[in-house]
Amino acid sequence: MSAPLIQGYEVVIGFETHAQLATASKIFSRASTAFGAEPNTQASAVDLALPGTLPVMNKKAVECAIRLGLALGSHIAPESIFARKNYFYPDLPKGYQISQFEIPVVQGGEVSFLLGQEKKTVRLVRAHLEEDAGKSLHEDFIGMSGIDLNRAGTALLEIVTEPDMRSTEEAVAYARELHKLVTWIGICDGNMQEGSFRCDANVSVRKPGAPLGTRREIKNLNSFRYMQQAIDYEIRWQIEQIEDGHAIQQATVLFDPDTGETRAMRTKEDAADYRYFPDPDLPPLVVQPEWIEQVRASMPELPRAMAARFVQQHGLPEYDATTLTQSQAMAAYFEEAARGSGQPKLASNWVMGEISRRLNAEEIGIEQAKVSSAQLAALIARIHDGTISNNAARQVFDALWAGEGQEVDALIEAKGLKQMNDTGALEAIVDEVIAANPGNVEQYRAGKDKAFNALVGQVMKASKGKANPQQVNALLKSRLD
Repeated sequence: MSAPLIQGYEVVIGFETHAQLATASKIFSRASTAFGAEPNTQASAVDLALPGTLPVMNKKAVECAIRLGLALGSHIAPESIFARKNYFYPDLPKGYQISQFEIPVVQGGEVSFLLGQEKKTVRLVRAHLEEDAGKSLHEDFIGMSGIDLNRAGTALLEIVTEPDMRSTEEAVAYARELHKLVTWIGICDGNMQEGSFRCDANVSVRKPGAPLGTRREIKNLNSFRYMQQAIDYEIRWQIEQIEDGHAIQQATVLFDPDTGETRAMRTKEDAADYRYFPDPDLPPLVVQPEWIEQVRASMPELPRAMAARFVQQHGLPEYDATTLTQSQAMAAYFEEAARGSGQPKLASNWVMGEISRRLNAEEIGIEQAKVSSAQLAALIARIHDGTISNNAARQVFDALWAGEGQEVDALIEAKGLKQMNDTGALEAIVDEVIAANPGNVEQYRAGKDKAFNALVGQVMKASKGKANPQQVNALLKSRLD
């Protein structure tokens, strides 16, 4: 499938994502990484590179990098190098950032995901370990700025893609998939509001078949909604500039959610501007094969593998399986409901339908669902065995969600929702309805299907909605045919 064109231009997007690693201490010091502390209370002498201090590598951060490499099918370098990236900002206390340049710890790999019904794959260049900078705080109401160095030295994994994405939708889908993966394998909490998962989008446009255009990097996109708005605006802006005869200048830009526009922050630096050189205080990072195998043994079942298992084991469509593996919590909820009811497709329908609708409406996660997986399993079992109809099941579900009761069977009894499965009683109602509606009977026999539906409705009304619809259809057909 060819890439979509916008006003005759092809869009080219690559991503650099900073995932804050789930370590209790910083990457080169023992200072805490807890969020929300008073400013400058978690910046140690090592983080500030004070004279006489030396950085020491955090083993857990390296393990997080190995986990990501295994999840993405990457090459994990047996030996990688740390470098000093030199630049001067007020929130960079050392005057340089310790990062990896020529030899990163994770090399290559790919992220695959579904965009609608189409499978997409984005190739990765690398994922490298580095430390975070501090944070500038701008207090407009007093006209002053301050520096909080609590984040300085926090462990990051920067994940860099090839420029493989060709639309905003594809870019956002990639970011969502990567976010799902890093939280799934437990290396990042994924909290975008707190800055734990920050995306930089490199955006350019070109005529089909032309060389890559000049890119502009949109920094620190911390929500999927802003990501979509920022990339859409940037694409339109670049096309307008080119159409007006202006050349695109390589730059770093910020997105302003209040105006919905990007604005240039500075011209974009190249690697040479940072004067990278190997950090003299850190030896090469050596990852032995035994360590990789230990980490591999501790890995959870990955989303793609789990989705494939759902297709094979439960007979689910690929779309269902992919949707149900959006999080470990949702996958576990579905599996418990499927196992308890013995009806995986019904369980899938309810989780993707009514459960998801309620969660979205109340803006809560499946961990806070007010109907447990065991309750849903019991409800599905009663639908399957014919005890209640689908309409009655929704009434029971509403009652469970509202906290009116805990036991499915007790609610069915209390509300009088059991289906009428007594064939003799149902036959009598069917005969009465046929006798009372000769016009509909005649129309049905003349080939009008709507007349049959009207008769079904009359039977359901006469049974106060308790008749089993399948039995009603079968009995009516046998009587009328």
